[in-house]
Amino acid sequence: MLGECGSGSALVALQLHRLNPEQIDQHLSSMEGEEAGKFSTPPVRPLGIAQAGAARCKEGVRLGSQAIEGSSSADDALLDAYSRAVTGAVGRVSPSVVNIEVHQAGRSHSGEPRERRGGGSGFVFTPDGLILTNSHVVHEAKRIHVSFSDGRRRPASAIGDDPASDLAVIRIDEPGLSAAALGDSQQLRVGQLVVAIGNPYGFQSTVTAGVVSALGRSLRSYSGRLIDDVIQTDAALNPGNSGGPLVDSAGRVVGVNTATILPAQGICFAIGINTAKFVASRLLRDGRIRRSYIGVSAQTVPIHRRVVRFYDLPKESGALVLSREENSPAMRAGLRDGDVIVALGGKPVAGVDDLHRLLTDVHAGVGSGLTLLRHTEKVELRIVPEEAK
Repeated sequence: MLGECGSGSALVALQLHRLNPEQIDQHLSSMEGEEAGKFSTPPVRPLGIAQAGAARCKEGVRLGSQAIEGSSSADDALLDAYSRAVTGAVGRVSPSVVNIEVHQAGRSHSGEPRERRGGGSGFVFTPDGLILTNSHVVHEAKRIHVSFSDGRRRPASAIGDDPASDLAVIRIDEPGLSAAALGDSQQLRVGQLVVAIGNPYGFQSTVTAGVVSALGRSLRSYSGRLIDDVIQTDAALNPGNSGGPLVDSAGRVVGVNTATILPAQGICFAIGINTAKFVASRLLRDGRIRRSYIGVSAQTVPIHRRVVRFYDLPKESGALVLSREENSPAMRAGLRDGDVIVALGGKPVAGVDDLHRLLTDVHAGVGSGLTLLRHTEKVELRIVPEEAK
């Protein structure tokens, strides 16, 4: 109780009131004798108790203020680190982000032919002018123009587009461009910071930040085919941001922004950059993707290490079958929901990306061996892929 602010003087007065006059005289005479002969230090008056209490109060206020200042500075440091991560990523990628203006053939309400205008975003991924974007942005375009954030505007030509994965590659004739660094979408983790960047309607890069909400989603493209291994994020996609990059805190592109579900409070999706790398390489080589299909919706999942060691599997992950289409090669081959595909045609399957890659290499109508894990058993099936329409 002696340390409470303002209580010292009252307590001293109470103690003096309880002592009788003789005790008070004895205390005073004793204190005077000590002051005269024995001690060189100043006498301690009862009022010093109140002063000590006040001093302790001031010290407590000072320590409390320091604690508040320390907490505030720690919060500021965290916010500064977050801001530096976002601004650093944007600074590295935004010179590569472009606005794409498209002129397409269309018809008026009366049926007369007329030109429609549309567009979206994209990003340069090679210094000689190759640009990655969404298929639905440039599909069936008659003319394409690309605008940079510094005001430069260049005509572009389509190299190829793949509606099944909603990806396309276009090109401009301009060397020495700033190319975005491509990352690895298989290394993403739920909760990881990501930044969506776009260049809608020719405005300078628009930026939204969020986290990876989920991995391994499936999204149906406008061609009707399911796009597997899609990234879900809460980084909002503004109108016109389709085709722009989704980047990590290091400024590496980990996805291509493709769609948003407005009734679901802005759930947004991006195609993994590993899928985009593969599709872009085939578009550059052939101009289109020739792929077989087996009729499953799948997701990349890890395999228990004991199972990997027991069967001596070359990979520690596989493609989990989520569902099968009716009257599909998968249904005829005997695949079941919950099976994990680990090899196709004798080649290992580490996930959905590998399965897509292998299905573009196998010939439609030709039987191939399919290795899968059913619970803890290793099963061999024979499947005859069909050409995707």
